[in-house]
Amino acid sequence: MSPFLDLPPLSAAAFAAIEDQVATLLHTTADVIVTQGEALLPLEAAIRGAAHPGSTALNIVTGPYGQTFGNWLRDCGATVVDLAVPFDSAVTAGQVAEALAAHPAIDFVSLVHAEAATGNTNPVAEIAAVVREHGALMMLDAVASVAAEPLLTDAWGIDLCVIGGQKAMGGPAGVSAVSVSERAWERIAANPAAPRRSYLSLLDWKERWTDAGRTVLPHAPAQLEMLALGACLDRIAADGLPTVIARHRAAAAATRAGVRALGTVTPFVPDDAHAAPVATTLRTPAGLSAAGLAADLLRHDPALPVQPGGGALATEMLRVNHYGPAASPETVRATLTALAAALDTDPAAALKAADTAWEAAGHSSE
Repeated sequence: MSPFLDLPPLSAAAFAAIEDQVATLLHTTADVIVTQGEALLPLEAAIRGAAHPGSTALNIVTGPYGQTFGNWLRDCGATVVDLAVPFDSAVTAGQVAEALAAHPAIDFVSLVHAEAATGNTNPVAEIAAVVREHGALMMLDAVASVAAEPLLTDAWGIDLCVIGGQKAMGGPAGVSAVSVSERAWERIAANPAAPRRSYLSLLDWKERWTDAGRTVLPHAPAQLEMLALGACLDRIAADGLPTVIARHRAAAAATRAGVRALGTVTPFVPDDAHAAPVATTLRTPAGLSAAGLAADLLRHDPALPVQPGGGALATEMLRVNHYGPAASPETVRATLTALAAALDTDPAAALKAADTAWEAAGHSSE
């Protein structure tokens, strides 16, 4: 008998318990809705629920997902103010404050915490404080940051916080979640254009599930994905969230130190303070294709968590994904060894630098 078939139905109580685990992970007492799809589902649902003609949104663009959010916001009829910074850096709270002062009508702010696609991360706590003072609603894409960086949803005043299980959580890709503050619910309920009787409707979930006492599921859940989400939440709890976060930070620090010792390729995000702990992106010099380098690495070891950058970045950016189970010294060392082979360089100095950086982050590379 296959362990994936003929399972007993997932009960409403079990589904609700997983939602409660997500709330604990997010440090929130707000409603949490676990959505039955990849994280783009609750991201689009949150925007289409909160944005509408007459609203003005500040869309912070530090990578490709910020560009997607801007498109959705415009589709909703909102006036969109884009605050874009180079993809190899982070936005600052000061830049956000200036944008809000220049456009007082802004009532919604969208931000990506960590951009795995470009390897940068943004100072959410400081930015959220500025947004809260302005009085705008804030939506945070924390898909690549949850379990890799501190995420204090209530303390920071995040109204819509979206996560996915497939990165630092080490869980499934086909299920995601969003926490919704009371302010956000009021905004969505007052929006006549908010989706209803739709897969994108957060209000449908609220009325048919949350407000109804979470006793009867509104539809058949994605059972395997929900069980996997529960399992990865259990594992994070057993390891301890601070330990999981520290492991991701150590993996990033070790990768960056090793790459600098190798030479030839350099961190795409030069400032360590702006570097995401889930993925290290590398800039290749002119004449060295990142896509070709990725192919060389995967020929060396098909299990390496590497890929070229997306779109135009495929020629100049290599991405090393050290999240979830790959946030380990073994993965870092294997990646650096393969890089050294592809670049025809001795890996000894890189491996020593990586080990030192890992140990400095409070871990042993043994």
